Amino acid sequence: MAISRENVLLALQGIAVPGGGNLVSDDLVRALSIDAGTIRFVIEAKDADAARALAPLEAEARARLLALPGVEKVQIVLTAPAAPRGAPPQVAARSGGASASGGAEPPPSLKIGRHPTPQAGPLPVSGVARILAIGSGKGGVGKSTLTSNLAVALARAGRRVGLLDADIYGPSQPRMLGLTGQRPRTDGQMIEPLHAFGVTVMSIGLMMKEGEALVWRGPMLMGALQQMLNQVKWGELDVLLVDLPPGTGDVQLSLCQKAQVSGAIIVSTPQDVALIDARRAIDMFDKLKTPVLGLVENMSSYICPNCGHEAHLFGHGGVAAEAQQLGLPFLGEIPLNLDVRLAGDAGTPVAAGEGPVPDAFARLADRLIGGGMA
Repeated sequence: MAISRENVLLALQGIAVPGGGNLVSDDLVRALSIDAGTIRFVIEAKDADAARALAPLEAEARARLLALPGVEKVQIVLTAPAAPRGAPPQVAARSGGASASGGAEPPPSLKIGRHPTPQAGPLPVSGVARILAIGSGKGGVGKSTLTSNLAVALARAGRRVGLLDADIYGPSQPRMLGLTGQRPRTDGQMIEPLHAFGVTVMSIGLMMKEGEALVWRGPMLMGALQQMLNQVKWGELDVLLVDLPPGTGDVQLSLCQKAQVSGAIIVSTPQDVALIDARRAIDMFDKLKTPVLGLVENMSSYICPNCGHEAHLFGHGGVAAEAQQLGLPFLGEIPLNLDVRLAGDAGTPVAAGEGPVPDAFARLADRLIGGGMA
């Protein structure tokens, strides 16, 4: 008989820990794996004293799990690293009081990058009316740039907009929205997001030095996403845009399993190679039962600033044709323009200005608002 992760966690939930709670609710179970009839996991205490208090529970956990049908062996490691190397980033709360260096007690902190906590199906995010996932099957199609500019265009159209940068390994929204070097505040329980160009913003990049790498396994990515969805004070939003990483991996799966996603928007450039991967992204959202609201063609055309000649460097119309073939809405096209890159690097999205390119983002925002998608 196959051993399910749910049954294992249910058994461990029955083991109370000193001070209240249980092994699962207190987030003490790490690196849980099930291999045929063998269950392995780590009980991670916060310090040596806590580990000593938890030691008697190891035998109880082993006995409960061995009683499950199909379990032949249980391997448990009880650990309490005093000073772990490569610890996940922390958001330090800032206040008007004295700093820790001045002898005052250090401010509370909130560690991002833990294992996900169990929940029964997708849940709404408090105060958020709609969640739109912005995805692509591959990198390099301008998805993050489009997301930041679409967020600004929606805000200029009067919508209350949030942007969650879920590209954990490559967060770029802080740079593109002019927030590099700024840090969110926290009370130790909830994070106060930052604001730029009328958009409420949260990104793992706001908690790290620019260029610093995160070396995390899938469960920590999933836990970080869950925290950024549910431990951020998003306020009352009409729409929360989620900038997904490229591909069809852990973050996409976790988002659709943990949050009530209203729909997904697929971004692609016109050429066949990009469209192949866009189809994979569409198939992924179909399997996750998340409606695909439409496709956007990015880098659609290039107009020479000197002579006015229009060139289609990556082809043209491929995304519209793909949308028609799949029976999905074609939401619009965004031109390839040097100003988009310059504005993003400068931290001032091009959609915040005036001109043909901002107008293209405004049309995309109007299409979403008019269709009831935002």
